[in-house]
Amino acid sequence: MIIMHELGIAEELSSIVVETAKKENLSKVTRVSIIFGQLVQIVPEIFEFAFRETVRNTIASEAELSMEIVPVRLQCKTCGSDLPLEDNRFECSVCSSSDIEIVQGKEMFIKSIEGE
Repeated sequence: MIIMHELGIAEELSSIVVETAKKENLSKVTRVSIIFGQLVQIVPEIFEFAFRETVRNTIASEAELSMEIVPVRLQCKTCGSDLPLEDNRFECSVCSSSDIEIVQGKEMFIKSIEGE
């Protein structure tokens, strides 16, 4: 179920946001910036709804949420080419090798937490 995917991630990230804010002696979180790789397959609108629910009644309840989706980048282990993912084909467009490595697009992290 898609909403469970976003909800689980929102619960984890909101917990980190609130804990970090408390450790930094913030009384209020004003902005949270999150980076998602394209392969995490987040639906931004659903994630924002889930995030809002998980920070309700916390010091992050009014925080502005910024999300950035990072595209997939591949590196061919055969010819060394750095490539974007095209048409969901995990192969090199230069030499046709399928011996590739995903070098970008699987990440998920909190870029910044701002507050007062």
